[in-house]
Amino acid sequence: MAKDVVPHRDAETLRAADADRHKIADQLKTALDEGRLSLGEYDDRVRQAYAARTYAELLIIVADLPRPGVSAAEVSARKAAEVRRAERKLPMALLVLWTIWGAVTAVNLMVWFLVAVTVDGYVYPWPIWLLVPGAALGATTVGVQAIRRQQRRR
Repeated sequence: MAKDVVPHRDAETLRAADADRHKIADQLKTALDEGRLSLGEYDDRVRQAYAARTYAELLIIVADLPRPGVSAAEVSARKAAEVRRAERKLPMALLVLWTIWGAVTAVNLMVWFLVAVTVDGYVYPWPIWLLVPGAALGATTVGVQAIRRQQRRR
């Protein structure tokens, strides 16, 4: 005999409980108290919340509202911080190249140091030549970040 298999469903398509509807109504009340909703809009949304059957329907009702107690200045500051963080983040290819360059530089410096310590006399500082690809990689990184910043502004 074949067993009845329940298909996997997203959490948003699951049925909401009365407690979930009450939480949304409380969030709407907080938004009303903070002045984010008019009384008419609050009334409409509470009616929709108590008529909602799924989590998706509940989430749509509060999708445009920040968490309770969050001011507009905090919301805009968080958005600005996210944009700055995205601008600073390097593409994966550059991260790999910087990691390789750093590893090669560290190995060369360690070898040079060990040779300089164990050999009497002057040892040519060959790791200084690693600054050339480092400078090229730095210039590339600055250029890529400038281009990405310019594209975001468009």
